[in-house]
Amino acid sequence: MPLARGHAEALLPLIERVMARVDGGFSSLSRVAVTVGPGSYTGLRVGLSAARAVGLAAGIPVVGVTTLSALLAPQLALDGEALIVAAIDARHGALYLQAMSVAEGVVIPPRHLSIAEAVTLLGHRRTIITGTGAAALASAAEAAGLPVEIAATGAPQIAWVASLGLVADPAQALPRPLYLRGPDARPQDHARIARA
Repeated sequence: MPLARGHAEALLPLIERVMARVDGGFSSLSRVAVTVGPGSYTGLRVGLSAARAVGLAAGIPVVGVTTLSALLAPQLALDGEALIVAAIDARHGALYLQAMSVAEGVVIPPRHLSIAEAVTLLGHRRTIITGTGAAALASAAEAAGLPVEIAATGAPQIAWVASLGLVADPAQALPRPLYLRGPDARPQDHARIARA
């Protein structure tokens, strides 16, 4: 079951337990692949910091893989005809979204938008949706009469993150966060706490 909280505290001990079962341990690694987002600010920072720490300690490159790419890859491998859409729930009726097809490449570049805006971009073609925002997007698209189907509703499979990380160029796939919107936290007016 996924953790609701406590990722930062659980991550490094989990990595240590996994690597204890790998022949050769950390010295057997040739690179580290890490998802760079989009996603929660804190979650991205924790994951990237841990990946960079492992890379630095092992003396190996760290490559970044977008979560959207990791969601798209398995569906693109299975279906060359449909529009494949990765949709991540960004809360408050919004999504992080990217769409691709085998024939056209990137159809909708990574962006943060409302579910309604996403529906208008899909068009009337066969569409397969994957990711944590798939159900919400599919429901809105079906209500608009669009032909969609849901492939998966969860996070990307770690094997696809690893596969994409294996073929990524470390000079290009940098482990930097992909933020598609601004932070939720805002400073107080003139750095002062408002008085009642």
